[in-house]
Amino acid sequence: MMVLVTYDVSTADNKGKTRLRKVAKECQNYGQRVQNSVFEINVDHGTFLKVKDKLLKLIDENSDSIRFYYLGKNWQNRVEHYGAKETYDSEGVIII
Repeated sequence: MMVLVTYDVSTADNKGKTRLRKVAKECQNYGQRVQNSVFEINVDHGTFLKVKDKLLKLIDENSDSIRFYYLGKNWQNRVEHYGAKETYDSEGVIII
């Protein structure tokens, strides 16, 4: 299932900057950054629930926000990309 994760973490203090780095790192562990605070995460439902739980524990709900957009399994028909940053195939071969 493809989920678009977007977040806005307040960096008014050092704790906020730390939260921002932790949220970004957690998203990078499971998905691809497509814009500064936007990640595409393509995982099974159980894994996503774990990721979501981790992310919700990282943010401060009084000053930060996070959104999850559920694009499902047929996400290719719901996403259009234009511009400089190359798109990628999240279900393709990964070479490390």
